[in-house]
Amino acid sequence: MQRSGQNRFPEVDALRGCAIVMMLLYHTLFDLVFFGNLKMNLFSPFWRGYVLFGASLFIGLAGLSLTLSFSRERKHRNVVPFSKYLKRGLLLFFYGMAITLVTYLAIPEAYVRFGVLHCIGTSIILAYPFIPRPWLSFLGGIGSIVAGYFLSLRIFPFSFLLFLGFKPPRFSTLDYFPLFPWFGVVLLGIFAGNFLYPRGERRFIPPNIPAFPFRGLAFLGRHSLTIYLFHQPVILGLLFLLGFIRFPL
Repeated sequence: MQRSGQNRFPEVDALRGCAIVMMLLYHTLFDLVFFGNLKMNLFSPFWRGYVLFGASLFIGLAGLSLTLSFSRERKHRNVVPFSKYLKRGLLLFFYGMAITLVTYLAIPEAYVRFGVLHCIGTSIILAYPFIPRPWLSFLGGIGSIVAGYFLSLRIFPFSFLLFLGFKPPRFSTLDYFPLFPWFGVVLLGIFAGNFLYPRGERRFIPPNIPAFPFRGLAFLGRHSLTIYLFHQPVILGLLFLLGFIRFPL
């Protein structure tokens, strides 16, 4: 399996593609349960673990990709500008706010306040000083995850720190990825990226994988943002046209 192009590692794209496939499957089932007649407990331990694994893979790869981007920049200049990560983070956060607006208009009782794009966008900005420091990333990642675990055990009488993981009473949302613990997953991805791709080069040779489905997964991974932004309208439209779901009037 060779590196495709100058700037990408296809195995990273393929792993991100796996996370995208997991998301598409889960959201299709969710739509069939919520708008159709499918009877399935998507809050069972299995599906909770499924969502946790898929989200961890997707967000962790965001951190790993930061190290690859940083290493590429380092080959051309001594100091990698913070502005690059600031712009990228703000763009993803803006897309997250667009999802906030759409879900607020469609499902105001459970709209997305701080979802995965808000989280990744903010994390890209906050992660800048951690990228060249793998062990600091590791310690910060573990600390963030531990903090997130303890925050998840409590309910707080305010909502202004919701983005950190301080959940208020009767909180309901379609998508919630607070910085604690999920910034920690980004930091662990940075640690993994520095270990697996030091100075932007592979430490290990990946195994030979058949072209199918590898190339398809890599394609999905390369277009993950576009797929994430538009997959739900496409899924809902197809399910509606096929007669599997009906929307309440």
